[in-house]
Amino acid sequence: MIDFHTHMFPDKIAAKTLDFLSGRCKTVPFTNGTAAGLAQSTEAAGLHCSVALPVVTNPAQFESINRFAAQHREGKILSFGGIHPDNSDYKEKLTYLKNNGFRGIKLHPDYQGTFFNDIRYKRILSFASELGLIVSVHAGFDPGYPDCVHCTPAMAREVIDDVRPEKLILAHMGGFLRWDEVEQELVGRDVWFDTAVVFGKIPDGQFIRICRQHGTDRILFATDSPWSGQKESVEYFQKMDMTEDEKKYIFTENAKKLLTL
Repeated sequence: MIDFHTHMFPDKIAAKTLDFLSGRCKTVPFTNGTAAGLAQSTEAAGLHCSVALPVVTNPAQFESINRFAAQHREGKILSFGGIHPDNSDYKEKLTYLKNNGFRGIKLHPDYQGTFFNDIRYKRILSFASELGLIVSVHAGFDPGYPDCVHCTPAMAREVIDDVRPEKLILAHMGGFLRWDEVEQELVGRDVWFDTAVVFGKIPDGQFIRICRQHGTDRILFATDSPWSGQKESVEYFQKMDMTEDEKKYIFTENAKKLLTL
């Protein structure tokens, strides 16, 4: 089993970062935010590995964030890289990530202050697709930015239609707390969804309907750890009224296919 959406921070800033994000988002973390904490949580949940998704919140962070990420690309943690839409030399930076063994990148429109259908994101997605990189993007509502959704299902549909990215993942089942719109705009399109921090938030019936209508071969198990418990999420999903084959695709096979494991 693979968790396709988690977060970790360097030891020296992990506690401060969690305190800040916990206060901003009014939530309680399930780990201490470090790589060791994520690895321990991954092990306790019975997961093979966790994909860590770093967020570059300003262009100058590219080197430091990816240097930290590069230390965690095997074992219990497989880290993606990150890039900011204001990195004007995006082709050079994406090529650097590809050449240094990163399988994908993370984008977060809310924390990067950019709407997802902005031309800068479209350019990044287009070149990332040329390089064969996976792109995971936060989609829908974010409690840290409650007044503005920077990646709505309609924006995501526009990007998919314009760019046709090959390995795009829309986190939080296509759009956190916007699942009616996800069903209208995105279900059936050429895109992946992950389950990060949706269990108990989306009605189980709607979750199962989206999985089946979109295709259970395009859904990735994910938790958003430390913002939900990995063990708790595994147990929640295991109890869902879905077939064992459907669960196997979502827990394991889809992630292995994307990661070419």
